[in-house]
Amino acid sequence: MIKTIFIGGMHCEHCTKAVNDALKALPGITSVTVSLEDNCATVSGPAPDEAAIKAAIEDTGFDVIEIA
Repeated sequence: MIKTIFIGGMHCEHCTKAVNDALKALPGITSVTVSLEDNCATVSGPAPDEAAIKAAIEDTGFDVIEIA
């Protein structure tokens, strides 16, 4: 399953690394791609948990705008 998360507040490569590391640490996620240009992250895995994704991103200091 693939989820795209639109994120507010990322301004630099340090921001994308923080989001990338937070998402990779979650169970059920096998792949993460974070785009500063598009202000989004794409995750894939057998069972990505939207609540856990949102919490992980918000814990790094960014806003989750939408999960599609």
